[in-house]
Amino acid sequence: NEKVARLGGFTNLHPLAPESESQGALELVYQLQEDLAEITGLPGVSLQPAAGAHGEMTGVMVMRAFLDKRDGEASKDRRVMLVPDSAHGTNPASAKMAGFTVKTIRSNEEGLTDMEHLKELCAEGGIAGLMLTNPSTVGVFERNIKEICEMIHEAGGLVYMDGANMNALVGIARPGDMGVDVIHLNLHKTFSTPHGGGGPGCGPCCCTAELEPFLPKPRIIKDGEKYKLDFDRPDSIGRVKAFFGNFGMMIRALSYIQTHG
Repeated sequence: NEKVARLGGFTNLHPLAPESESQGALELVYQLQEDLAEITGLPGVSLQPAAGAHGEMTGVMVMRAFLDKRDGEASKDRRVMLVPDSAHGTNPASAKMAGFTVKTIRSNEEGLTDMEHLKELCAEGGIAGLMLTNPSTVGVFERNIKEICEMIHEAGGLVYMDGANMNALVGIARPGDMGVDVIHLNLHKTFSTPHGGGGPGCGPCCCTAELEPFLPKPRIIKDGEKYKLDFDRPDSIGRVKAFFGNFGMMIRALSYIQTHG
């Protein structure tokens, strides 16, 4: 992975090079998006976020943008984000920064989501969504995940899955098949890119086709045999990073994915 990331055609590419001179890099990023979509079961992918927490924040902003458009003026009454008591600290922080009120869900004696408490909180109304790490921070797979997703959807909310522990699921199960709407991935935790020392990270945000229009722009799209940056995204939350993201991390992740088939 490190050898591939050091190829001169990649390392010497200027971030302001025109699309016509960046086709190889654009194709690589597009292919990584396609692979992550297949791995997660979520077709909308943005590689722009620069870290896991950044991808998480992006995902929550996408959720809010979608809800605001779907519900219009009524969306101001849908501002409750449910977060388990076992969650990573960035979850409530991201929700709060995006304008949501956080309510904590209790865990049961097995470390799983307390289903009765979840029902009680959903019955209180105003549910914008749930932020759930699966497997959880205590290392337990949430076996009620489909029922949980159905409950949140019935309450009018969306399900965000923190992908911090996605390494346990790759090639075994896909969050999209469980009913998850949005997930962020940590390329350093799951796809072998460097981590530590404050950077450089990459935290892709993946979502359902319904939420895809709200992902950051520009989006890399395939137009015939060419690849291009699409800025015509009226519902997008806008840029979340200068240029496109940490390209070196994307090379390493794609190399890792292709190595493992």
